[in-house]
Amino acid sequence: MLVIWCPDWPVTAVGVEAATPGAVVVEQRVTACSAAARAAGVRRGQRIRDAQRRCPELVVRERDSDAEGRLFETVANAVAELTPKVEVVRPGLCAVPARGAARFYGGEESLRLLVQDAVVEAGFDCGAGIADGLFAAELAAREQGGVVVDEGGAAAFLAPYPLSVLDRPEPADLLRRLGVRTLGDFAALPSGHVAGRFGPDGAMAHRLARGEEPRPVVPAPATADLSVRDEFDPPAEQSEQVVFAAKRLAGRLHEGLAAGGLACVRLAVDVGFADGHVLRRLWRHDGELSDAAVAERVRWQLSAGRSDESVWGGVTWLEMSPDQLVPDEGRQESLWGRTAVTERIARAADRIQGLLGHRGITRPVLAGGRGPGEWVDRIPIGDVRPGGGPDGPWPGRIPAPAPALVPRKAWPAEVTDASGDPVTVSARSAVSAAPAYVTVGTGRPAAVASWTGPWPAVERWWDQEHARRRARFQVVTDDGRAYLLAVESGRWHVEASYD
Repeated sequence: MLVIWCPDWPVTAVGVEAATPGAVVVEQRVTACSAAARAAGVRRGQRIRDAQRRCPELVVRERDSDAEGRLFETVANAVAELTPKVEVVRPGLCAVPARGAARFYGGEESLRLLVQDAVVEAGFDCGAGIADGLFAAELAAREQGGVVVDEGGAAAFLAPYPLSVLDRPEPADLLRRLGVRTLGDFAALPSGHVAGRFGPDGAMAHRLARGEEPRPVVPAPATADLSVRDEFDPPAEQSEQVVFAAKRLAGRLHEGLAAGGLACVRLAVDVGFADGHVLRRLWRHDGELSDAAVAERVRWQLSAGRSDESVWGGVTWLEMSPDQLVPDEGRQESLWGRTAVTERIARAADRIQGLLGHRGITRPVLAGGRGPGEWVDRIPIGDVRPGGGPDGPWPGRIPAPAPALVPRKAWPAEVTDASGDPVTVSARSAVSAAPAYVTVGTGRPAAVASWTGPWPAVERWWDQEHARRRARFQVVTDDGRAYLLAVESGRWHVEASYD
């Protein structure tokens, strides 16, 4: 597999150059930053204020997913001029099968350099790498200048990499505590033990660490033609007409796949124009793309390189074909179950999502964590549930029952003993005195009727920048209220309250 990787693509898509300290943010957190910003100490996941404190001249932009998709079509087209069957993994990363193209261009290194030069000439910095499998090839592309990994050498190439490249923080943290620090160490563990401890997602990560594909290379054969097609008479002159049809076609395609117990991990989208031109693109995804997500990718195809909503010559037909099928291993069911109104609700959700943006409608899923504010994640409607879950171990996790109310922002509080002195917790979790009074916000002090704790939680102790130490208490006051209190750096706050 040959992979072309364009660094910091979300930043490039909003017009910030690599030499300019810039960052792209979502919900007040940095999701991508330029090389100049990283040199100043900006990192992904930081809050905007923390990033600006390290780099006062930082240029901040909101993330524009549509711009990322449209602009990356220029890169995909430059690669497609040299070799067909370009797979867009995500904006900023695409891949092509290397074997046939390498024979045509005189070897894998010649192919790699040729494709890399073509993208650079199109105006974008990139790295190109070749290896067995998409995961290893992406890391090869990220190496300085890009490299070619010998056939069969993916496992040895991956062995020195840290576990963080798997992008699975929870298993990685546990493995590091157990002394497993590299992909080579992880690959040496027995497959059965890994699957039993971490589940299907951990088993997939283990396959990647061993240099294998996350699923069998040979796709499940289709028993019938599952492609779907729509004709436009007269030709559609506005992209919105095509995007609307794309969402409808995607629904038909998913129904056909579900009937056969199949899932599509690579989708071919062909758009035919009145002048005879056909625009073809392959879209890869490790889970099921929702109807809205398919329509969004069709929009990227149509709007590549143009700022208006017109399509040249008019679109005469649109076709979607599953290019790679695998057995369907299940997915998150609809929140409302299989009822007569499910389709209407789904269409209404898609419509509102189109108006408000991808994260306009979310659904809660159980997650892992020590405090109640970490137990639920919200993911956009239509997205596949991320890996991981509520299972532990979570040392320092509060016991049942779960609180009834978890505020978005913790309420400040004061906890004092019978003498009026602040209650403190030492590094060895020793409480200075029994809590006697609790004051929440600007309210009046309430006497403590009963309390229990502390539950200490020391998080990311190996990372000084992100290390955090807290201790939690359950407190019932004489007015009948019950709180989950936490003390951190000598300050108390209310994390949640009980009925």
